[in-house]
Formats: sequence, structure tokens, C-alpha cells
Amino acid sequence: MQRELTSLRSSSSIPIAGLLLVATMLARVVPMEIGYAHPTTAQAGQLSAAHKPVAALSPYIDVHTHLDETNVEGSMQAAIGDMPQENLARIVFMPSPFTLADTNRFDVERLVPGAKKYPGKIYLLGGGGTLNPMIIEAARSGDAGPAVQQKFMERAEAILAAGAVGFGEMAAEHFPSSTPYESAPPDHPLFLRLADIAAQHGVPICIHMEAVPEDMDLPAPLKSPPNPPRLHANIAAFERLLAHNPRAEIVWAHLGWDTTGYRTPELTRRLLEAHPNLFMEIKLDPVDTGKTSPLSNGAPGTIKPEWLKLFTDFQDRFVIGTDQHYPQSSGPQRWQAAVRLFNQLPAAVRQKIGTENAVRIYNLN
Repeated sequence: MQRELTSLRSSSSIPIAGLLLVATMLARVVPMEIGYAHPTTAQAGQLSAAHKPVAALSPYIDVHTHLDETNVEGSMQAAIGDMPQENLARIVFMPSPFTLADTNRFDVERLVPGAKKYPGKIYLLGGGGTLNPMIIEAARSGDAGPAVQQKFMERAEAILAAGAVGFGEMAAEHFPSSTPYESAPPDHPLFLRLADIAAQHGVPICIHMEAVPEDMDLPAPLKSPPNPPRLHANIAAFERLLAHNPRAEIVWAHLGWDTTGYRTPELTRRLLEAHPNLFMEIKLDPVDTGKTSPLSNGAPGTIKPEWLKLFTDFQDRFVIGTDQHYPQSSGPQRWQAAVRLFNQLPAAVRQKIGTENAVRIYNLN
């Protein structure tokens, strides 16, 4: 291709019609060679159909969503307005897992006034803006002494008193997105304290943790920096958290969106069999599909048999947690990808995963 372009530049005798023909051919070929191929008309139609909003066949509760903290009321209004097209029955908002360095961090108190306008529709988790920074800082500094633990416990109690139905979003291993890289052992003393408080009050903890079964190099296409070049094992520590207080209900976020390649149906099955207090949110991203998507071809396909069997065998242990942000941006939405999977489940399984489990785990009665 480079030789053809050089030849064209050096020639001054090519007829105008010939140049137009070559230009047309190059316009079709060059984008494909550099990785930005334009879809054909048929392909464009398929893409459009794959991302056309389709409502859930039965109502569902989304237990993991975020909003624009600079416009809480507008974000909640947008979510309420979008509920009919999604067949979304209720929604749970939460702060992101912030660090102390995040100047825009906030917590449940920012969300309570807006949520009170929509009783029975909007619920809240808390701790992402205060408890999570405390955990990340304690893991960094090594200070989880009595004074730190007392302050942490008081804050956790205040979050529930403010109206939160659980704790989240907490981070044990979180690659950079709206927040920087974060890591803390899942069995850190503050996580264990939080499990005890959650068990005492009968509320869940939502934890974001990339699956790292053993110490490993940072997997492609992730980059270092901003991530570390090596990741530390966390599955064994996660199991110690689960075993610490079996009455604490732990909800592992983002099943179906796997960035390390190790959050497989096999690992999921083993953990669910071993720990009755473990639950999982289902998330799919229509663009960044991850490494172990439950759907063939990433987002627009059918459920893979091993995943369908998993959802069926453990239908009491899954909820929908799309990680959708409101107001919705343009383009394909995460809720659409999750609903694409949800609509392929048997009706009885769909009822459990769609609403019944969330009502039970998050006490939404």
C-alpha cells in the first residue's frame, strides 16, 4: 500500500478519472488496514439491531448504578424516566469506590434528599466515598489499629443510620476508571469489621474485585502505569472474608465483565458451592466486553451453555447489577447488554434473578 501511495504522489500523468477511481478504492481499503473498517450496509443494520433498546421481558431490579454527583436530582429524574423503557422496577444508587485523593468523592448523605422523593423506587448503598478511602489508606499505610477501627465502625453505623440499605461500592482490586488504581486485601481488618457490622444489621456489602487467583503479571491490554506491573493473589483472601462471618452477605460485583480472564464459570461455581453467603451481580458491557463474557460474540450473542447451567443451578444467588450511569450517555448502554442476557433465561430463573433475590438480599420490602 505504501508503494502505491508513493507511486501516485510521483506521477503527474494519471487521468482525473483514474485518480478518482483509485481514491475510491483507497477509501475502502485504507480504513480496514489500520483497523477502522467501516461496516457494510448489512453490517450496519446488524450493529444497529444488536444495540437497539429492548426492554426486559419481566421486571428487574438494578442493584448497582451510579449517577452524576454534580446533579443528583437530575440524574435520579432521568433514571425514573428511563424505567418504563427498561422494565426496571427499582434501582439502587451508590457512590463509586473513591480514594482520599479524589476531590469529587461523596457518600450517601449527598443522595438521600433526592432518593426520598421516590420511595419504593430508589434505594441507596453507602461507604464508597468514606469507608472505601479508609480501607485503601489503611492498606497503604499499614495502620489498622484500634483508633482507625473505631472511626471506621462509627462511620459505618452512620451510613446505615442515614438510610443506606447496605455498603458499597467497596474495592479490593480496582483498575483505573473514574477513580485511580486501588488495592486492599479482601481480608484486611477493616473489611472484616465491615462484615461484622453488615451481619449485625442484616445488610449486604458490594465489593468490586478483579479475580487474581495467584500472583501474576498485569494482563494485556492493561497498562503499567497507571496499574502496577504485578498483581497480588486475592481469591484465597476473599474466601477468608467470606468465612470470617457467614452471616455477612457479600455481593461480588461485575460477574460477566472480566478484565483478568480468571472470573470463569468454574471459579464462580466453586465459590458459590463453598460459601452460602456469597452473591454475585451480573454486568455486561456492550463495548468493552471483557475476557469471559457469558454471551457468545461478547455482547450480542446467546448465553453459553456453561453459564446458563450456572445461572440455573444457583438461581438464588445472582442479581442484576449493570453498573449503568445516569443520565444515560449516547450509544449502547450497559443495561441493554444485561437485559440481552436476562431475556434468555427461563422465566422462573428470570423472576428469581430479576427481582426476588434483590428484594431478599437488600431488604427492599
